[in-house]
Amino acid sequence: MQEISLNILDVAQNSVSAKASLIEISVVEDSKAHTLQVMIRDNGCGMTEEQVNSVTDPFYTTRTTRRVGLGIPFFKMASEMTGGFFEIRSKVGEGTCVTASFRTDHIDCMPLGEIEETMYSLITMNTETDFLYTARRDETESVTDTREFRTILEGIPFDTPEVAAFIRNYLKENSPFRN
Repeated sequence: MQEISLNILDVAQNSVSAKASLIEISVVEDSKAHTLQVMIRDNGCGMTEEQVNSVTDPFYTTRTTRRVGLGIPFFKMASEMTGGFFEIRSKVGEGTCVTASFRTDHIDCMPLGEIEETMYSLITMNTETDFLYTARRDETESVTDTREFRTILEGIPFDTPEVAAFIRNYLKENSPFRN
């Protein structure tokens, strides 16, 4: 994948597949320290210790449609190639947390990419799942919580055109990653 945001999309879709009702996504950039940390945590079905140990192997997948799973191994490789780290913690019945750290001053660090569009896609395509998205660049932070949107919308779905347009604009206007 050419952008970190696409890795986030892939891992978050795994969380949706794991029947998570809430997915927390945190993207934190410290420009002085030249670091970017991504955390994706869900309350889905979780994984056994054996599955956690196998999930970074590209020839391991739980999918029946293909025999390889490259999303997590590529995400791990991308972070570690920059001098960062990668960690997966999971417990059956409680959920999974994936954390990746990147050195943004390293030549191999991919750009973050269109994180606002990634979050827009996740929210509007997975209307039964709630997302808590925290974006921080240095001292500027934005928090988007779809549970608050649900309360305000009183049952109007996120994929309704007017609501989807609002979500897209909200994410872009409040993003600390906009230049």
